[in-house]
Amino acid sequence: MFGYSFTLQIDAADRAGAAFRPRFLRRIAGLFLLGVVHAVLLFHGDILSTYAVLGLILLALHRIRPRTALVLAAVLVGLVVLFFTAMTFADIPSVDEPAALADGAATTAALGGAPADVIAEHLRSLPTAIGGTVVLQAPVALAMFLVGLAVGRRRILADTTAHTRALRNLQLIGYPLGLGGAVLVVALGGIATMPGLAVSTLTSPLLAAAYAATMLRLFHTGAGQRLAGALAPAGRMALTNYLGQSLILAVLFTGLGFGLIGRIAPLGVAGIAVAVFLAQLVLSAAWLRAHRYGPVEWLLRALTVWARPAWRG
Repeated sequence: MFGYSFTLQIDAADRAGAAFRPRFLRRIAGLFLLGVVHAVLLFHGDILSTYAVLGLILLALHRIRPRTALVLAAVLVGLVVLFFTAMTFADIPSVDEPAALADGAATTAALGGAPADVIAEHLRSLPTAIGGTVVLQAPVALAMFLVGLAVGRRRILADTTAHTRALRNLQLIGYPLGLGGAVLVVALGGIATMPGLAVSTLTSPLLAAAYAATMLRLFHTGAGQRLAGALAPAGRMALTNYLGQSLILAVLFTGLGFGLIGRIAPLGVAGIAVAVFLAQLVLSAAWLRAHRYGPVEWLLRALTVWARPAWRG
């Protein structure tokens, strides 16, 4: 969606008679700053700063043809798969399990400690997070941006009914290969193993594409339109909700609030996640009845267009 929205921003700048490049550079500068604050204070696994850096690459590549974008996306995913496949056969020392468990316990204690301990742990974890981003997350994310760029250039989402056959083919291909890949990943030991990472990187985009195709087809049914209407407000406030989730869960689980980390069973954690999202659906709808943008979206738009947008809807 980042790549697709990139094409929408180009169109919006053209309609406003404004230069696109300065607008976009201000936008990704804002994303980067939000991401850094997010990573240090709330969650070291932030994605906004990564998107901002990759946005510079997307800006440099935005004039490429849709077919070239798709080919480059496939090459990026293929390189990551080849890397993890090669690492499978490399002579890598086995993980020191007691040391790993001790490190995990230390992390849990730090995140459940005082606010200064939480921030210090986030800073300590950043190099590892950045390493994982460079090797896996960034190349695959850039590949998905390029797919979104190609889709946006072709205006495919503007009228999905004209592409029903393509959506059906995505389902027919994506579900068998994607679900089969997921089963194989589990059999290989999950994404904690190099073979599991290789298979997941190769097949999970296919499964995601099948999910997306299913939702796009569903949204053209009566029930699907009602579902889309219920989900749309949260989507319009995606950035606010993303940061809001981190804030809520940081208050619940870390020393910034109640320090419940390690005290709630996995099923309970899943229940909390669902409850937070359902609450955000309700709050997003209520907010947008009176406002044109979410709070963080308003701030980012102000920076993008370098003007004060309307606050009320």
